[in-house]
Amino acid sequence: MRLLFRLLTTVRVPLVAVTLLGPMQCRAQSPAAGQTAAPSADGQPYTLRTGTQIVLVPTTVSIKGQLLYELKADQFRILDNGVPQPVTLDESATALGLSLVVAVQCSRMAVMEYEKLQGLPTLVESLVGGAPFEVALVRYGSHPELIQPFTRSLEKMANSMARIRPCEDDAAATRDAVSYANSILDNRDSRNRHAVLLVGEARDHGSTVKEKDVIAQLGRSNTVVDAIAYSPGQDETMDIFKHFAGGRGPIGTLLMAVQGMKKNTAQALAQLSGGDYYHFNNRNGFDMSLEKLTNRVHNYYLLSFPVTRGTEGGLHELHVTVPEYPQADVRARRSYYAGSDAPPTSVE
Repeated sequence: MRLLFRLLTTVRVPLVAVTLLGPMQCRAQSPAAGQTAAPSADGQPYTLRTGTQIVLVPTTVSIKGQLLYELKADQFRILDNGVPQPVTLDESATALGLSLVVAVQCSRMAVMEYEKLQGLPTLVESLVGGAPFEVALVRYGSHPELIQPFTRSLEKMANSMARIRPCEDDAAATRDAVSYANSILDNRDSRNRHAVLLVGEARDHGSTVKEKDVIAQLGRSNTVVDAIAYSPGQDETMDIFKHFAGGRGPIGTLLMAVQGMKKNTAQALAQLSGGDYYHFNNRNGFDMSLEKLTNRVHNYYLLSFPVTRGTEGGLHELHVTVPEYPQADVRARRSYYAGSDAPPTSVE
């Protein structure tokens, strides 16, 4: 369980949650506008965010599969709809608490995958790491069901996972499950990193929550989604947003995100929120995915920037680079949602 805790406690974006830099510790810098450093109940520092909306951008940087450590804030470049933003790097991310929801599909092909999921409790423990944490368990088919309310006991969590059984259901309402997980995270300690670990099929089958609405919900919440998925018949591991380009405006960006979610729901949720996505076909593949996820979760940079007044509402596209390493593979949050207006009804 320590591995899962570390993964989730090393937030990439709000949690979003997984640290991708292994032995490296995130280097915190001065709090961004609207942030103040304050001690927590156990004496550990945490970042208190007030007033101005702060966008968290969990980021990992690698070259040919090797993670880059010790990068500084001024080495990163964040573009918000093509406009450069001031970058803050939180070095104390690993000390922040973690609120994690594990959402496991129990329907459809999931019954064929249960034997492969035996390592899940160990993954959760690894993701949690050594920071304060709380974990909840949700199973889903046609609708999400809370199996284990938030607990600080990894033993209780492992026992709840062991009791999960396949459900007699022919749906896989992934969007509904993530929307539900995000809603219960909204009520948790705002000083914690918020994350969702999603285990199920790559595509959605039967959700009632629209793509645009769950995109907006995650875009406002700083919740990170990490997904480990399987697809009957094919391996979908490509970057579905590879051809994303700036300049389309909020509606165009939202439309592209909706289309990406229709292709691979789990992957789109992870990439949009700054989490990781891994695909598996067998028990060995599942275990390898967990190992990769744990490593990345504990070795990410938690970048952030403030949203200024007058910022155009709607979905904003984010692009993170490290200019002095143009060949680097940079994985980071792809978008955030500005303003409180509902997504346009014209986007379906």
